[in-house]
Amino acid sequence: MKLTAKQRLFADEYIKSGNATEAYIKAGYSVKNNGSAKAASSRLLTNVNLKHYIDAKMAEIESHKIADAKEVLEFYTRVLREEETEEVAMATARDVITIRKKPSMKDKLSAAREIMKRYPLDDPVVKAQLRKLDADTRISEARAKSYEDGGQDVTKAVGTFIDLLKEGVDQNHENQSKQSSDS
Repeated sequence: MKLTAKQRLFADEYIKSGNATEAYIKAGYSVKNNGSAKAASSRLLTNVNLKHYIDAKMAEIESHKIADAKEVLEFYTRVLREEETEEVAMATARDVITIRKKPSMKDKLSAAREIMKRYPLDDPVVKAQLRKLDADTRISEARAKSYEDGGQDVTKAVGTFIDLLKEGVDQNHENQSKQSSDS
């Protein structure tokens, strides 16, 4: 994107105000009157490189408005640690006052649940679900490869994957039974 300094300034001013004529004048272009500035700014807006620059800047601005996963997790952590507060209005005999309130136990538990959804640790159910998904993926890939190879014996490959899946589920069931009896 090769833009002159004036073109870049024009684009930045246009992004701020949304007014091409005003941006053209603020960018330092010489104009005889508003009519000529309007016509020249309209022509300038048809410049492909300038359009790409404006689109890129607008996308950058929009991306800063949306919270990313890290920011959300940091918020949940601040709630859990009681670092976030909220203003609550309270009525007194004479007036209404606002106080800063720490998160309730319910809010902290909700934040903890949201964090743990992203970090399942060693949950046996989650492990079993992941094994099943992995096995389903391998079965699908084997079927696709079989079709590509002209339909060779998929039944054997699918049977093997199903056996592995059953073995993993049975093992998970045994582990859960042990945990239940130990409790």
